[in-house]
Amino acid sequence: MTQDKPLTGSALVEKVKELGNLGKEEKARACGYYTKTKNGVERVNMMKFLNALIDAEGIELDSTSEGQGRGGRSASYKISVQSNGNLLIGSAYTKQMNLQPGDEFVITLGRKHIHLKQIGVAEDDE
Repeated sequence: MTQDKPLTGSALVEKVKELGNLGKEEKARACGYYTKTKNGVERVNMMKFLNALIDAEGIELDSTSEGQGRGGRSASYKISVQSNGNLLIGSAYTKQMNLQPGDEFVITLGRKHIHLKQIGVAEDDE
């Protein structure tokens, strides 16, 4: 059972950078990627840590999917309406566009499309 929720995303990347010269197991432990057995022995989960770090950096290892199907966390350029009626645009797209928390958009609805225009960005930059 993990003591704290493991860090993910930019928080994980920042923490790893802060930890500088520590070994990878110490970094994984400090970022919450460990469990304790019934006997109280700590086990570092390096695979989960490294996969989370790869995801956080936006590195796509499964390039063979080429947008076909889900392909793990890679961008498929398809989304579905959720059961609550929302459309969720995942982090793969916001990272690719270098968007930051708080960026705002104007939404324009067409017959069968949605256009997002970022507020405060010149049309040449789009």
